[in-house]
Amino acid sequence: MFILSVFKDTVKTVPQNFRKSKNDALADEINKKYANKVVHGVGLCISLHDILEASEGFIHHSDGCSYIKVKFRLVVFRPFLGEVITGKIRSCSAEGVSVSLGFFDDILIPSALLQESTEFDQNEQVWVWRFDGNELFMDVDETIRLRVIDEMFVDATPIPDAKNKHNSSNPVEPKLLEPPYSLLCSIQEDGLGLISWWGS
Repeated sequence: MFILSVFKDTVKTVPQNFRKSKNDALADEINKKYANKVVHGVGLCISLHDILEASEGFIHHSDGCSYIKVKFRLVVFRPFLGEVITGKIRSCSAEGVSVSLGFFDDILIPSALLQESTEFDQNEQVWVWRFDGNELFMDVDETIRLRVIDEMFVDATPIPDAKNKHNSSNPVEPKLLEPPYSLLCSIQEDGLGLISWWGS
């Protein structure tokens, strides 16, 4: 579920942070830039793991900041395809079931990848697995086990709302069309689905 990824970057340290040790100052800046951000093709960055290399700082005459070339490793959330993960149901719709891991919410089990004989209850707004004469409801906040079958990275650069573009009195608010990183999952196997179904 978590991997270590190597990055190279030029890190800017402001003069106020010169009193810190070099590694502490670099760690703060790296976490500020990368923590809780998605890097396209890499995954969701969680935090700095360690610094592998750091050059001497170069002071830029125009701003007095130190610029250091750094090679470092980040802890990254990126489950491998086929991995089984456990989360909680966040919501249900006719499209499928949305699942959250607490720190990552962009997980979908599409309706086609639910257990056979599962139907959407419009009144309750939940999916129901009809199995062996029983109705097993997939309620919000239930713990669920699922298998990762695909991942999607998209360019999620904010797009300004065109109708506000020429109206200077209203600020232009960006719209995100899709999450930058999301997972597609399945529960079409024995042992997958709600933990309560299987007793463990």
